Amino acid sequence: MRDLTVIEAILRDRRSFFLEIRDGIAIRHKIRAMLVSSVLFFALYGAVLGSQAGVLQALSSAVKLPILFLATLLVCAPTLYFFHLLLGAQQGLAQTVALMLTAITVTAVLLLSFTPIALFFLLTTAGYQFFKVLNVGVFAVCGVVGVYFLSQGLAMVAPESGRGRGCVTWLWVVLYAFVGCQMAWTLRPFIGAPSMPFELFRHLGGNFYADVFASLGEVFGLHRVY
Repeated sequence: MRDLTVIEAILRDRRSFFLEIRDGIAIRHKIRAMLVSSVLFFALYGAVLGSQAGVLQALSSAVKLPILFLATLLVCAPTLYFFHLLLGAQQGLAQTVALMLTAITVTAVLLLSFTPIALFFLLTTAGYQFFKVLNVGVFAVCGVVGVYFLSQGLAMVAPESGRGRGCVTWLWVVLYAFVGCQMAWTLRPFIGAPSMPFELFRHLGGNFYADVFASLGEVFGLHRVY
């Protein structure tokens, strides 16, 4: 449970938390604590996501949702690190990973806070496409807040990178979003259609964006417009 105190440190006194990362104070402990916290919270939300389609899908999503975020982190961390090195930042790779994990942990905490809302709509609506679109929106909101924390952290940890830091950070965020969406498409399903048998993974046809637009069209009845 001590690892979960990192959440309070991030949310209540983020300035001190980021300055400790800048100074290299207890970096390993912070990384471990954020990994434990984020994996736990992602797993809980993942279980809710998959519960509409049964126990197997709930267990599968509880495992795959933490993998989604941590695998995306693994793919994208070197890019952010080397971009900031080119801008003159002095932080090491461990500090960059700690900053990224801060954003991911904030995202995980916010997802956990949305769990009662997701459960409410899961129990009160029967629309698979609506539930899918709702959760895409929840992930988008939580991700934006997580990115905001990352931007704040980079401003404190690497102020020497100057004006270019903001441009590089947001370019990297776009890259991170594309990698994350593709990773999610590769690892799907997370929700699972109640009318289909359980699948651990689906074939890679189509893409994430086309699927979201198709779901939006079904929710709003646009597929009926000719």
